[in-house]
Amino acid sequence: MKHYILVLLALVLAVVAQAAPPKLQLDVAAFRNLDIGRKGGVLELYATVDGNSLTYQRRAPKAFQASAVLTLEVLKADGQIVYSEVIKLKPPVLKDTTQAIKNPMSFQKRVVLPDGTYTVRGQVRDQYKAGGNRIVDVPLLMQFDQPGLRLSDVAVLAKAPSRSPADTNFNRGGYLLIRTPGGLYGRGADQLFAYAELYNAPTEQTLTTKYRLRLVGGTKDAAAGTGTAKGVSGSPHLILVDMDIAKLPAGEYDLIVEVRGAKNKLLASKTTRVLRQPDTYAPAAASLRL
Repeated sequence: MKHYILVLLALVLAVVAQAAPPKLQLDVAAFRNLDIGRKGGVLELYATVDGNSLTYQRRAPKAFQASAVLTLEVLKADGQIVYSEVIKLKPPVLKDTTQAIKNPMSFQKRVVLPDGTYTVRGQVRDQYKAGGNRIVDVPLLMQFDQPGLRLSDVAVLAKAPSRSPADTNFNRGGYLLIRTPGGLYGRGADQLFAYAELYNAPTEQTLTTKYRLRLVGGTKDAAAGTGTAKGVSGSPHLILVDMDIAKLPAGEYDLIVEVRGAKNKLLASKTTRVLRQPDTYAPAAASLRL
């Protein structure tokens, strides 16, 4: 009888796992519109679908492939949809679906929005498996047209920002920015990088930046660093974060970025979440999307 119950439980769990919708990670960051003739800001939207949560279908002898249908929307506070797009994502073809790690699929999009309160919504379904949609909502506040200092959101990066003249969704402030999904730093990722912009700061002035990592809910810094924010007339001050996290234990951290002026006066501050998992495979960056 006990054996029968265990077998039945295993079958039930298998059915539930097969019916579960794919896993979706939705990251957003808001920046000011660099076109000074337009008000509001620019939403950097980054969606990642876990390849291990998808069904791989045979396409040819020793060739299997998955497919996910991703719907992205931006809704105003009253529920009106101001942006909507449906994307079909397909990971590389596999010869063996029993391999432990299947590549994630990512999509990056840049959407221009006026100041306001929004909800960014992502929905994903497995094209080859019934089980419903996975829906993820992320709140968004655009607030760039007001006077005074304004600090953008902090974009957590998979690698150091590099100078690039290319015109793509991955470039900002003259740098190529490759995001890390969910702020995850996994196996072999021992250096943390991040990017932010400061607006309406005094021109031709170098400001001091301080950044620190703290365990969520903690009060002590687990790691800290300093840098500078530099700007020129008509352009934002750029903040480039570079921290050694090789000795940082696994856990969920707050990355706090501060901008300080004369006499160490705090001018602006922003906090974002970072996940340190040194024993976990880190997802790949997004594919190129214009």
